[in-house]
Amino acid sequence: MKMYIIGGGRLAMKKHIYVPNYADKSAMIELPVMAVLFRHPRGNVLFDTGCHPSVSSNAEARWGKLASVMQPVGEHSNNVIDNLKAIGLTPKEINIVVNSHLHPDHCGCNAFFENARFVVHEKELAAAQAEDAARQGYFPKEWAHSMPMSGCTNGYDVMGDGTLVTIDLPGHTCGMMGLQVALKNTGSVLLASDAVSLRRNLNNDEIPKNAWDGEALLASYAVIREIEAAGAMIICGHDDAQYQSLKTGAQAYD
Repeated sequence: MKMYIIGGGRLAMKKHIYVPNYADKSAMIELPVMAVLFRHPRGNVLFDTGCHPSVSSNAEARWGKLASVMQPVGEHSNNVIDNLKAIGLTPKEINIVVNSHLHPDHCGCNAFFENARFVVHEKELAAAQAEDAARQGYFPKEWAHSMPMSGCTNGYDVMGDGTLVTIDLPGHTCGMMGLQVALKNTGSVLLASDAVSLRRNLNNDEIPKNAWDGEALLASYAVIREIEAAGAMIICGHDDAQYQSLKTGAQAYD
């Protein structure tokens, strides 16, 4: 099995949202958005799908008021659909999509994967279907499509062989989940998604202002530290310094 980290866009947000008590409330921070592709012997699996391509030109049309808080940065071509081409794949060749959660920068390209089945935590799916879902950042146009979507729970074995297993990491959202990966040469990897947006959040027990439940997030940090202590590489959801150090595009981890 090979793992590819794929660009899914870039965002600009107020730094104090992620760094509590940051003095300059006007300071901005740029955040990479990513998806992760797995070329498994039994099929192609995608973890998250990044931002929809249209947001680079008109984010408000798709995201409404959220676009004033979460501002896309950069070129239209920096999206999962175009970036899959560098690996020689089209959306039709993706068999399974695992969404860490259903915020629009993590499921924005779901609609393109018409041949895939989708997996998300059952609590996340319920939250996205609730009456107040839009106020929580869930938009049906991003995730509610005709393709099958099933809810899972902690420890869901995506391929049935222990190589891709979901880990409950609530806090950012109620149904936030990461993916624990077993690679032959690289070893164990935890895709933490927004359970750890920035590495400093984990290091300092920082609770970003966009967390659904701070205490739940701290508990998830403890789980992540245990996984890291056992030898896993932790890949954060939006840490630009870490992202710049990773193999991306056509470069694979195996």
